[in-house]
Amino acid sequence: MTTKEFKGKDNLKLDIVVSADELYVIRTGVETNFAKSFLLAASLIQDFSKPLIIVANGGDENTVFCNLYDAATKTKIYREWSRDLDWATIIRDIQSLLGVASSTTPSTPKLSVVPQSVHTLDLRVKQIRTLLDYPLDLVKEWLEFQNAINPSQLDISKIDSLVKTMCLAWASDKCEYPKDAESSYQKQVIDAVASGADELAAISAWMQQLQTAKTGAV
Repeated sequence: MTTKEFKGKDNLKLDIVVSADELYVIRTGVETNFAKSFLLAASLIQDFSKPLIIVANGGDENTVFCNLYDAATKTKIYREWSRDLDWATIIRDIQSLLGVASSTTPSTPKLSVVPQSVHTLDLRVKQIRTLLDYPLDLVKEWLEFQNAINPSQLDISKIDSLVKTMCLAWASDKCEYPKDAESSYQKQVIDAVASGADELAAISAWMQQLQTAKTGAV
């Protein structure tokens, strides 16, 4: 999964990595009909080491759907659409099967849907920014100052600094002294993450504690 900005908003993208005569990446919005029709069909595949055919079919107006076929039999792979489908689970199950395929076959799978590790920092910043309700424009300004477009273009130490800046900005009116906020952030977030805690959960717990302390002091 990849996060891209569109019209000032973050949009989650699905990267479909295809190994053919070369390596190709089909990028589509995760909420599009193309992505969902692809995921529906891909969820029925048990062996991703076998060749597949991807076909883009135009629908009404600007709608595009995806059809998958078994390359050997030319048989269409079809799963019925339902509003109750859990897309996150479908993506996770497909990625799990792809992991098995790549570990049991020496060659590159013919089709894979993988999260690009280079984009992990982008998602990290987005999730924390959203949790803190930190202005997107300020993040963009910070990136421009760093001569970057996305967080993933920067060293991890700079991203850590950005996360700290966002967190302390949120805490600016929660503590009487800035050093108190920074000290609690160090202990409850940085030290907790270093000990194996989930960063987002640690930040959320830290925010809750500061908010509770502020309410109790009023």
